[in-house]
Amino acid sequence: MKFKRQRMDDSGVNLTPLIDVVFLLLIFFMVSTTFTKESRLNLELPSAQGDIAPQETKVLEVVIDAQGRYRLNEQALVDHTVQGLMAGMREIAGDDTELPVIITADAKSPHQAVITAMDAAGRLGFAKLSLTTQDPDSSVPAN
Repeated sequence: MKFKRQRMDDSGVNLTPLIDVVFLLLIFFMVSTTFTKESRLNLELPSAQGDIAPQETKVLEVVIDAQGRYRLNEQALVDHTVQGLMAGMREIAGDDTELPVIITADAKSPHQAVITAMDAAGRLGFAKLSLTTQDPDSSVPAN
């Protein structure tokens, strides 16, 4: 007996629907993706423009040099911690917390030194706090 051999059709895998799905996914992700440009901040401190504030007769001036050392009313501090700064401020101002505090910091002074001076003034209850800057067009410091 002779059997007919069945012919096998090589149907294979039809790739057309697969390609369609991949292209649809590609288009979906391209349309739904947002492209943002990240910006960076370039800061140059300290300079500002404005009117010079009138000087009051008695002020508490904190000067911070480039190494982060403090001077209170032209007197150098031995202890450059927040407790030493608070003790010096308390000695100069006494109980007068209405005394204006002016912080003058070098442009290259550590930011932490300025924050420490502001923190010490805030802990002691000083409400009038100002920072001095320099007008970019001149060398005259302004409050």
